[in-house]
Order: sequence, then C-alpha cells, then structure tokens
Amino acid sequence: MFSNLPNAVRLILIGNILLFLVTQTYGPVMVEYLGLWFIENPNFEYWQLVSHMFMHGGFAHILFNMYALVAFGGPLERMWGSEKFYFFYFSAGLGAALLHTAVNYYNFQSAVDAIVESGVNRFDLMQALTSSNGADYNVLGNEVPYHLVEKLYNSFAIPAVGASGAIYGILVAFAFMYSEARLMLLFFPVPIKAKYFVPLVILGDFYFGISNASTGVAHFAHIGGALLGFIMMWYWKKNQFNNNRWD
Repeated sequence: MFSNLPNAVRLILIGNILLFLVTQTYGPVMVEYLGLWFIENPNFEYWQLVSHMFMHGGFAHILFNMYALVAFGGPLERMWGSEKFYFFYFSAGLGAALLHTAVNYYNFQSAVDAIVESGVNRFDLMQALTSSNGADYNVLGNEVPYHLVEKLYNSFAIPAVGASGAIYGILVAFAFMYSEARLMLLFFPVPIKAKYFVPLVILGDFYFGISNASTGVAHFAHIGGALLGFIMMWYWKKNQFNNNRWD
C-alpha cells in the first residue's frame, strides 16, 4: 500500500506512525518535548511548532488524521508535486500552531486578569503556575470561580498535539481543487460535495471554539490550518500558480 502513495504523503504517514508507536512506550517524555506547550510554560520550545504535528493523543486521533492525509493529500500531491505539497502541509500546520497559541495567550491573560481582580496576587499566581506546570492552584483559594480555573489550566498546562491543523489546510485545498467531488462519510447518510462538507466542518470548529466548550479539541488550531490553507490557495489561484511544478 505504501508503495502506491506519493512520496511526501508516504513519508509524513510513516513519520506519524513511528512516533505514535514510540509514544505508546515513552508517552509522557515524548509529549513533554514534542507537544506544543503554552509559550509561558517552562516546557515550551520553538521546535514544538513543528514537532507537535507528529504527535497524537490516541488511536482514533491518528487514524482520522492519517486517513484524511492519504485520501485528500494524495490527489493534491500528485497534482502539485512533492515540494509544493510539503510547503503547503507544513505551512498550514504552522498557521494552526500560531492561531492556537494566540488564542491560548488571550484566554490565559484574560483568566489571569480576572483572577487578580478577585484578590489573588499576580506574582504569586505566576510563581505557582511556572513552578508546578499549572498543577498547583492552592494560591487561588476557594473563591475563584471554577470556569476561570479551568480556563487558566486549559491554556497553560495542556499541550496541543496532532496533525489536524495541517489536515484542515489539506481539506480546504481539496475543496478548492475538487469542489464537486462527492464524499462518502460515515456520519453523513448521503454523499456530500467537498465544497459543502469542508465549510460545514470548519463552522463546527468555529462554534465550539467561541463557545469555550470543553471538548478536548484544539478547535482554533483547526481553524488556523484551514485559514492559512485558504489564503495560500486564494493567492496561488489569483496569481495563476502553475499547479504542476514548484518554481
């Protein structure tokens, strides 16, 4: 099966599978070094902007992402070539990481400001967070609302993992190039065209993202990948980029 895949898709797929298998044995260490942590968390390193794309939180997570990589990324790489596909894939993944980080920073700062207004000393709060990686909330006392504690913890102490941001960029590109393609999906009773399916998925992420629902999913990372994918496709189409080679 691997031999029939285009080069970039095959190598990205193998890399994800290998790191997923290693994570089953060395999970905490792998996540500590390769997951994308909040920028003020002591675990944060700049390489995590890329390395988090090769980490996954479970079998269902990697299965969905790698299926989408093969199903939607394969046709794009055959059309574009490997170099352009690599550029697009990792650019979308970086866009996902940057938007996720920006939203996390906003959520973190708004939570800190609200907690400080409730009477907690800002210096003590930051010391407690950085010394315990977000695990020690004794400094908050019992009067800080739970939703602020949850917002603070989710922003500071939970790393983002997965190729989903890059995959969302791929979905957008596929909808651009194959808008009339009919997709057979498990959760849709009838075939749905790509030009309808992809916007629906992105709208779902936007809804859950702005509602601050605790879904365990980095919705704004998905939106970031989709947004950068859209910008790149719009720019290439506007400038009549030659889709058959990378100049």
